[in-house]
Amino acid sequence: MPGLTEVLHARFPDHAYPPHTHEAWTLLLVDEGAVRYDLDRRPHGASRAAVTLLPPGVPHDGRAETPAGFRKRVLYLEPGTLGPGRVGRAVDAPTIDDRELRDRVSRLHAALRPHPEELEAASRLAFVVERLRRHLDRDVVPPGSVRDDRVADRLRELIDARLPDGVDLSSVAAELGVHPTHLVRAFARRHGLPPHRYLTGRRVDLARRLLLDGMRVAEVATAAGFYDQAHLTRHFRRMLATTPAAYARSG
Repeated sequence: MPGLTEVLHARFPDHAYPPHTHEAWTLLLVDEGAVRYDLDRRPHGASRAAVTLLPPGVPHDGRAETPAGFRKRVLYLEPGTLGPGRVGRAVDAPTIDDRELRDRVSRLHAALRPHPEELEAASRLAFVVERLRRHLDRDVVPPGSVRDDRVADRLRELIDARLPDGVDLSSVAAELGVHPTHLVRAFARRHGLPPHRYLTGRRVDLARRLLLDGMRVAEVATAAGFYDQAHLTRHFRRMLATTPAAYARSG
């Protein structure tokens, strides 16, 4: 998806990375153990308590802190995501002690499961990037209350009009002249839930109508905007506590 070049989940019992560089920003969560690494010839550590951000083009290595090794999740962000002017700040302070940011990054990983909900993943990435930029700019403050009914209602109209295809968050935000996080916050304030959950609910509603009209489940999945029948069934069961096939028979 735009903004990301790679997602990596790994467990290393004894592997040690030699010095190397990446073209992308490296956003690291350690889930088990701890990591020691040198960044630009300065020693650092990464543990479960924090988020680690390594800038592009700067040499670093990596090794386990203990004999048990470590388990990690990594997002590689496109080089332009955070801006070249922030590379030096990340070299000076690659460790970010921010529980809210760690939770946001973890939720983004969950949204990037196989067959990701693209609007959800794009929304979560936008909030992660926003908070990273604030940390690098030394400007982390609680977000203000956002009320912008015009853009919220416009996004709802676009979602309703494009249920099977969905909407591109960045494109809609640019069209409306706002930042993606502003758009998501405004929508949630106005309509009581984030855009991706609204989209999924509307797709399930469409699937219900198509099933009752007699369309086959596999065809309904594609027509309503889901990847396949399994993807439809997962959301259908979560929303209605039954499967699409059982729902169709009950009609």
